Amino acid sequence: MKIAITQFVTLDGVSQGPGSADEDTTGDFERGGWFVPHLDEVFVQRASDWLDLADGLLLGRRTYEAFARDWPQITDPDDPFTGRMNALPKYVVSNTLTEGTWNPTTVLRGDIGETVGALRAAPGRELQVHGSARLASSLLAAGLVDTLRLVITPSIIGQGRRLLADDADVGLRLTDHQITPRGLVVLEYEVTGPAPLATYEGTAHL
Repeated sequence: MKIAITQFVTLDGVSQGPGSADEDTTGDFERGGWFVPHLDEVFVQRASDWLDLADGLLLGRRTYEAFARDWPQITDPDDPFTGRMNALPKYVVSNTLTEGTWNPTTVLRGDIGETVGALRAAPGRELQVHGSARLASSLLAAGLVDTLRLVITPSIIGQGRRLLADDADVGLRLTDHQITPRGLVVLEYEVTGPAPLATYEGTAHL
């Protein structure tokens, strides 16, 4: 399966607490809910199309526990995500969690290179990471990601946990892009390996 990461970020790279003020207040974060004002039907359809590609969800413990608490409580029959989110196999990367409550769940303990690497080598379409910024950053640094989807809001909030780790070295190729009516910039990348480097020698060498 391909490992595909979807992340909501501000222009200054913050990924913490996109959905509400109380979603994630760790580190005294007070500016949650920055994604919601920019949500529109065009993006909802795009996100639904992505979820159609999933054969499983790969989550960190913090996001898993929040999703396991919230998604089973959604009863709106017109919600485009709930049925699939609840039914898909869930894989949670954690050395502290012993079992999952949001079935079907498998807890992955130990080295992510081995546990996630084994899933990546299995047949299937996409194993999708939603939220789970720390896990996403670790997977990028470990070279285990195939697709990166960034949804960037037209906002700078100056506070909160950033997505990308300092030790990541990742080259990307843009494969798709879109701007939604409310200003979300949707970027889809294929991971190509380490970030390429070069020395500028003038435009004649371009």
